[in-house]
Amino acid sequence: MYLITVCGNLLIILAVTTDSHLHTPVYFFLVNLSFVDICFTSTTIPKMLQNIQNNSKVITYAGCITQIYFVLLFAGWDDFLLTVMAYDRFVAICHPLHYTVIMKPRLCGLLVLVYWIIIVSLFYCTGLGVYLSSASPQHSHSSAVASVMYMVVTPMLNPFIYSLRNRDIKSTLKRIVGITVIYGPMPL
Repeated sequence: MYLITVCGNLLIILAVTTDSHLHTPVYFFLVNLSFVDICFTSTTIPKMLQNIQNNSKVITYAGCITQIYFVLLFAGWDDFLLTVMAYDRFVAICHPLHYTVIMKPRLCGLLVLVYWIIIVSLFYCTGLGVYLSSASPQHSHSSAVASVMYMVVTPMLNPFIYSLRNRDIKSTLKRIVGITVIYGPMPL
């Protein structure tokens, strides 16, 4: 599932960046969402796979703090991007004639920058404090399964939910895959 998540999101990033017709606000946010989903799953899944391979459950304190930091960062960024994408769709549907005036590239970049500052200053201080002050020394099997579902399945499904139903993305992906099939791998 981790490979599907990474490959699916990389494919979306490739499709949007290579097709100039997709250089619009909604696809700008979609590329950022794909990037964040790759980063989000990459904060814990490689260590989890290593632990499964080594039959170990050990993580250093510094490693744990680092994982917490990045999980909170990317989860917050993910939530923000989904909110901004909802706002983008709201403007496109409710104010279609004003869409290009409202959703300028400068506003899109400013929204991402402002949220980055907010999440660093607010989200981490409270989230880290709550996580570290947890009194529960044990983790149940069901909470572990729920964590894996949240960490792997949701980011894996985001490319399918937000882009593969879109005919512009589908046509770009067909073009990219068609080029790959026609030319094949590069000889060494």
